[in-house]
Amino acid sequence: MTVSSILTSSTPLRPGSTLGIVGGGQLGRMIALAAANYGLKVHVFAPEADSPAFDVSAARTIAAYDDVAALTRFAASVDVVTYEFENIPAAAAEALAAKAPLHPNASALATTQDRLTEKTFITGLGIETAPFRAVDTAEDLTRALAEIGRPAVLKTRRFGYDGKGQRMIRAEGDLDAAAILAEFGGAPCILEGFVPFEAEVSVVAARGIDGSFAAYEPCANEHRNHILAVTRVPAPGLAPQTEAAALGMARRIAEALDYVGVLAVEMFLVPQADGPARVVVNEIAPRVHNSGHWTIEGAVTSQFAQHVRAVSGWPLGGTARTGGLAVTMHNLIGAEADDWSRLLAEGGAHLHLYGKGEARPGRKMGHVTRLLPNV
Repeated sequence: MTVSSILTSSTPLRPGSTLGIVGGGQLGRMIALAAANYGLKVHVFAPEADSPAFDVSAARTIAAYDDVAALTRFAASVDVVTYEFENIPAAAAEALAAKAPLHPNASALATTQDRLTEKTFITGLGIETAPFRAVDTAEDLTRALAEIGRPAVLKTRRFGYDGKGQRMIRAEGDLDAAAILAEFGGAPCILEGFVPFEAEVSVVAARGIDGSFAAYEPCANEHRNHILAVTRVPAPGLAPQTEAAALGMARRIAEALDYVGVLAVEMFLVPQADGPARVVVNEIAPRVHNSGHWTIEGAVTSQFAQHVRAVSGWPLGGTARTGGLAVTMHNLIGAEADDWSRLLAEGGAHLHLYGKGEARPGRKMGHVTRLLPNV
């Protein structure tokens, strides 16, 4: 009898147990590395034979995410299952949860997979988002733009990331709703009003099986070509009231989802004439997140170790910055990773390469973190 056959959702794992990770990218790789430090074995499920996480896992399953038979065998071989990305089919989540504890739960996954469902959930908690409308037809788009106004952003409801699956609709120029919607190939969409933000921040936080909660301080994120380029901690100029509001929103979201594991809540800071910036939630990532990579060297507990702790039923770790130092994390995108030799020679630079073979434009190949005096 395996541990998974007798494990309940609140039974802590023991060292030597096996953590199953669905998804074999860099996030899965870094979760696996953190798990190894705690004496856990890792079994990775991914469809790509060259998945980076396979390099650091004890076992692997190469199969499609809709291969229910393979998913069932995989889940039966591990003690708890987690995932590194949110685009897992609902049937896959159900197959996994039938054989082993699944953290985060399938309901949290379903809520965050669909932008319309997600924003409806967030606003239902009384948390502000950009104004939004569902768009399925050209008539829907015309009506939504009349209500929300331009500029606005049209996005697919599912599967978009790093700027993919979205289009800005600007205030100037003629509007051809049918032509715009045709660019999305008939996929269900959502129109979001433009938010006049001054900065983008995210809160990376964790919730344990016992309901415990721990958050890292908000970090400021700089995007280039819709891809996260730089994360800075502490977020420059963030007022204490704004930080408290951001952390409170992240906690309310995690509790409402009955979430277990690490999540990231991405937010806009909107300037106010009469006080500190207000916080508008953009989206939820139900997993460890690129903007939390700074925590590997920059915090008492990395986001990856924190996620392992949470899904294993263990106490959450500390989230304070290491030595109170400021931290900057730069993504290495495409050919930027070719600069690895210079980065290794740079005193104080912490280099992470993800083991990907081809450095395509826009592909995240690694990151480098620097700890600096907090001035």
